[in-house]
Amino acid sequence: MTGSPSTHPTGQAFGMSAPLPPPRTAVVDAVTRALAEDLEPLGDVTSSLLPADLVATARFVVRVDGVIAGCDCVTETYARLDPSVSVAWSVADGDAVVAGTELAAVTGPLPSLLTGERTALNLLGHLSGIATTTAAFVAAARAGGSAQVWDTRKTTPGLRALEKAAVRAGGGRNHRGNLSDWILLKDNHIALYGIADAVARARAMWPAKTVHVECDTIEQVREALDAGADALLLDNMSPEQVRDCVAIVDLEAASARRPLLEASGGITLDTIGAYSATGVDCISVGGLTNSSPVLDIGLDIQTGAATGAANDAATATDSGTGSD
Repeated sequence: MTGSPSTHPTGQAFGMSAPLPPPRTAVVDAVTRALAEDLEPLGDVTSSLLPADLVATARFVVRVDGVIAGCDCVTETYARLDPSVSVAWSVADGDAVVAGTELAAVTGPLPSLLTGERTALNLLGHLSGIATTTAAFVAAARAGGSAQVWDTRKTTPGLRALEKAAVRAGGGRNHRGNLSDWILLKDNHIALYGIADAVARARAMWPAKTVHVECDTIEQVREALDAGADALLLDNMSPEQVRDCVAIVDLEAASARRPLLEASGGITLDTIGAYSATGVDCISVGGLTNSSPVLDIGLDIQTGAATGAANDAATATDSGTGSD
């Protein structure tokens, strides 16, 4: 990682350019809800005590090494609060940075900078934490083999599109965005119909949809192959069991289109390399979006044109990890 804007940490190895940004509508929705949560019903009563014409520059500075995601959320936060605030980025989503790197400078009325501070830091730190964790998993997977790292639907309610964009910023790939993307027959579905009947029903009702089948045993892998599944989820298997399943699929699918093979279930940073070495196509990790620690980013503020006691009082440093 470098202290200046860098290339995407994993993109070149996987043939990627810049990561696909989050949908604009998702950014606007998340920021709108976050600001309403923080400001209703009376607004920022503390910042209302400050002079409205006191201009300041705030700098987002990362305190630890990491990968950045969520830049659009910060820009949208200040755009919605006060159009006179300007945001100048020194990095972009997907950039790897080291501790002490200045990410962006925000200039405008001090009350507006302080009002948007927590919303901006919450979203930037949370999404950058996901990107940072994802990048670590991608690097560990690459050390073992060529498997891609996928996320899951284990996301924060209301933030899925942003969190999946953060996974992309870290070099990962996205699993289903929601339940309508494709058919994933899991154990509870299979318990009712069995694999062959469930796949047949899926083909009849949704002929254009991918059919993905969860398999807990080698026997289920053979059943899913015979049923013509498009993808197999090898769930809660050891690396040795996954390797055996890959060998079976490669042998039995030699004369037909090979289904995509996904490994999942309790895979950690310590074990993902071994799973990647088995020959699976992708490895899904729910912890990317439901367990990643926040990346420590702070907002350092210095006033500009103001002078005297007001200027001195408005100079502050916030680590982003304080009580509020």
